[in-house]
Amino acid sequence: MNKDDKTILFLVDDDALFLKSLEIKFLNKTDFLVETFATGELCVERLCRKPDIIILDYHLDGIDENAMNGMETLDKIKACNQKFPVIMLSSQDKIDVAIDCMHHKATDYVVKSETAFVRLQAIIENIFRYQKMEKELSWYMDRM
Repeated sequence: MNKDDKTILFLVDDDALFLKSLEIKFLNKTDFLVETFATGELCVERLCRKPDIIILDYHLDGIDENAMNGMETLDKIKACNQKFPVIMLSSQDKIDVAIDCMHHKATDYVVKSETAFVRLQAIIENIFRYQKMEKELSWYMDRM
């Protein structure tokens, strides 16, 4: 988390309506600092902000067909910092797409639907719970 103890959330999606909807939900239901990006390139440029969570669209070709797609963006994010948790979003409900995302080290995969926000919230809670357990284990191991 950042110095103000606010979670920094990056939302990356070329669908402006879905992006705005997701942003509003997170701003209304969480205490996160939310930054939105319409392209993967813009997201990668801002990784110096050290986001706590990145929610990334799988396609990202709606604004510029030559823009990086979600998988290329995911690879760049992971090359910058393996520990950035990245949740992939897609309108595709195909297991092979989800598996491909996981092979590229995505933290999780969510299908865009009416329940996507609820799923995202649950995944984020699990990420934070896991990170807390890692810190506690590390603290414990340092004292052995």
